[in-house]
Amino acid sequence: MPKFMFIYHGGGRPETSEEGEKVMAAWTKWMEGIGEDLVDGGNPAGMSKTVTVHGIGHDGGANPVSGYTLVKAADMESACEIAKGCPILEHGMGTVEVAEAIEM
Repeated sequence: MPKFMFIYHGGGRPETSEEGEKVMAAWTKWMEGIGEDLVDGGNPAGMSKTVTVHGIGHDGGANPVSGYTLVKAADMESACEIAKGCPILEHGMGTVEVAEAIEM
C-alpha cells in the first residue's frame, strides 16, 4: 500500500497546560483512528533554513513547515480523507499538505 506524507503548515503552540492536554488528546484520538495505517505519527518541526546552491538562508523568521505524519492509504483520495480529520484543521489554524512518498 502506498505511503503518504502529511506536511503541516500553521497551527500554534498551546498557551496553557490545560490547552496542551486538550490538543494532545485530539491528536492522539485522531492517530488512534488511523490504526495500523499510521506509519509514523511524526513530530512538530522547529525553525527551518533553506539550503540552495547559493547558500543557506531563512525566510525572515517564517517557518513553512510546522510538522509531519506518515500514513499508508490506498490512494491519494483515501489519504486526503484521513487528513480531513487532522486536529490542525480545527478553527482554521493550519493546513495539511498531502503528498505520496514515492518508493525508490
